[in-house]
Amino acid sequence: MSRYRTVAAFLALAAIWGSAFMAINAGLAYFPPVLFAALRFDIAGVVMLAYAFYAADDPVPRGRDQWTVVVVGAVLIIAAYHAFLFVGESDPAVTSAIAAVIVSLSPVLTAVFARAFLPSERLTVLGVVGLLVGLLGAVVLAAPDPSNLTGDGTGAKFLVFLAAAAFALGSVLTRVLDSDMEIETMEAWSMLLGAAITHLVAFGLGESAAEIVWTTEALLALGYLAVVASGIGFLIYFELLDRLGPIEINLVSYVAPLFAAVSGWLVLNEGITLPTVVGFFLICVGFALVKRGAISEEIRRSGWLSG
Repeated sequence: MSRYRTVAAFLALAAIWGSAFMAINAGLAYFPPVLFAALRFDIAGVVMLAYAFYAADDPVPRGRDQWTVVVVGAVLIIAAYHAFLFVGESDPAVTSAIAAVIVSLSPVLTAVFARAFLPSERLTVLGVVGLLVGLLGAVVLAAPDPSNLTGDGTGAKFLVFLAAAAFALGSVLTRVLDSDMEIETMEAWSMLLGAAITHLVAFGLGESAAEIVWTTEALLALGYLAVVASGIGFLIYFELLDRLGPIEINLVSYVAPLFAAVSGWLVLNEGITLPTVVGFFLICVGFALVKRGAISEEIRRSGWLSG
């Protein structure tokens, strides 16, 4: 994959996953949250398994190492991340933009986990500063009320934070457990197993299919999340994870809030407030600090600074 194709894939993933926060908020009006996540991956898993049998040389995981990667992906990246995220977004205080920016903590958390599991992925001091600036941006946008830490959606925001932590840990561990399994195979089986786990969680929480209100909007939200955000999005993600590593690919979380805010504003009439703008600006600064080397190299290659 060329440098420009990598950039294009990175931006496409940011747009797909950023707008997914809007689709989640739209669909939560019709589905119980954890069951909604489970149904998403029922569909996505079946679609991806069919694609794996078409595209992969070996569409079935082989041996303990490959099944370990599948289990890690299913538990952390699929089940834990999406269950926490969907429940968190069910709170009206957690808009699409706020959820996206809290999830943008993933690069910070990934750097922490990578320090323990992937020494080669460690950042420089300036890179760490960039991650912390991005963290500040997330805090500004989430705007927790220090006088009432249990109110104004703070509990729901904490669940979204747990989602980001699960995703970050899963990204690092799947890199550590590199088993040479094809992306399509890993994605399909992780989704199917993750969907089964999420169904068990939904059952344990007392959620029922009888609570679902089937409308055109509900089907559109479910279809977008299952096919576009899950199927296409995770194919791009795991391809870039292999190419860039967990810290750099999870920087997509720094760009996704822009698409989440715009799509939430256009489709759901969610307001874009001053903290949203300031928080996103700080995230952009943090992103620039972390990626300063790649940005400088691209400027030199393009001759933008030449006379």
